[in-house]
Amino acid sequence: MIRQTGPSPALPAPASSRPYAKARPGYGKRTASGQRAPWAEDFALMPERERYIAGYVDPLPEGAAMDIKSLAKHLPLYGQMAVSSALKALGVAGHLRRVRCLAGERDQVRWVSRTYWSRTARDNEWWDAFLTTEGSVPPPEATPAPPSTDADAQAPVAASPQNATTSPAATPEPAPQQTAVASEAAAAGVTHPAPAPSAVPEQRAHGAAQAAHSPAYLALAQLGRMEARLALSAADCRVLEPLAAAWFSRGVDADYLTQALTAGLPAQVDSPVGLVRRRLVDKLPPQLTSSTAPATAAVTRGRRLLAECTECGRPGAPEALPDGLCRGCRTAASDTTPAAPAGPPAERDVHALVAQLRELTRLP
Repeated sequence: MIRQTGPSPALPAPASSRPYAKARPGYGKRTASGQRAPWAEDFALMPERERYIAGYVDPLPEGAAMDIKSLAKHLPLYGQMAVSSALKALGVAGHLRRVRCLAGERDQVRWVSRTYWSRTARDNEWWDAFLTTEGSVPPPEATPAPPSTDADAQAPVAASPQNATTSPAATPEPAPQQTAVASEAAAAGVTHPAPAPSAVPEQRAHGAAQAAHSPAYLALAQLGRMEARLALSAADCRVLEPLAAAWFSRGVDADYLTQALTAGLPAQVDSPVGLVRRRLVDKLPPQLTSSTAPATAAVTRGRRLLAECTECGRPGAPEALPDGLCRGCRTAASDTTPAAPAGPPAERDVHALVAQLRELTRLP
C-alpha cells in the first residue's frame, strides 16, 4: 500500500468571521423576505466599490449596525463619503431601503431607524408593497400581556371568606394528637397565640405589585447612571415621582424625560434634587388637546413605518421615495452631469509674458 505524500485534498478550515458592529436593540439591519440563496456572481454587474461594500453587508446578521460611521470603520479601503455614495447607489439599484418605524410597548413607543437589505435587486413597486405590509403589522414589542393562568385565577376564589365558611372541605379535621394537646392546655389555663396565617397567592401578588416601581420612578432612578451630576437617592425619587408622572401623563417617554433633564447642565451641580425638581416644573411639556390626540393616535395606528431618503435622511411614505431618494436628492442627482473636458490652452508668447512680469517688478 502506497501512502500519498503531499498536500491534503481536504478543504482548508474556514476563516473566522469578520468582526461587525452591533446596533442598539430595535435598530440595524433587517433582511427582506423572498431572498434567494447566495452565489458567487452576486453583485457582479456593479462597480468595484459597491460590489465590495455589498459583499460585506450581505452576510451581516440581523441587528448589525448599518450606519455610515460603523461601516466605514470596518471597511479599511473606503471612508465615510465613499460608503455614503455606495449605499446610495445600492439603494438606487434596489438592494436596500432605510426606514423609520415605531417600536416599543403599549404607550411607551419610540421611532427607530432600520435598513432593509435584499440580496436580490427589487424594483420600486416591490419595495412599496413590502414596506407597506411591514408598516401595517404591529411590532412584537406592542403585543398585549398574556392573560393570567388558571392557578392565578383560582387563587382568589380559594382564599375568599365565603368559600371558607360554606364549603365543609375548606376546614380540615384536626388530628387526634392535636386535639389531646389542646384539651390539656385548656384545662391548665394556658393559652397559646394563634399561628400567623400563611400568605395566599393573592397577597403575594399584591405585595409584588406594591414593590414594582412606576415608569416615572425608574426614569428618575436612571438619571444618576446617565449623568453622574444628577444622582438621586431613593427618597429623592419618591419625592419627585409625582412631578415626573405628570410628564408621562402628557405622552412623553423615559428617553424624552432624560434628555430634557440632562441637557445643558452646569459644570457643577450642588443640589441634584433641587435642580431636577426645578426642571420638572419649568420644562413640563404642554398638554395635548382632545382634538389632536385622536388624530395622533390614528396616525400611529395607521402608519407605523416611514421610508427614509438614503442621501439626506428625510422621512416620507414609501411610494414618495422611489429608488430610496426624496425629490430634492433625485433632482440634484439628475442635474449633476460630468463637465465637458476643457480645450487646450491658448498659445501665449512666453517671452513677452516674462518681459511684462519683469517690468512690473521694477515699478516702485
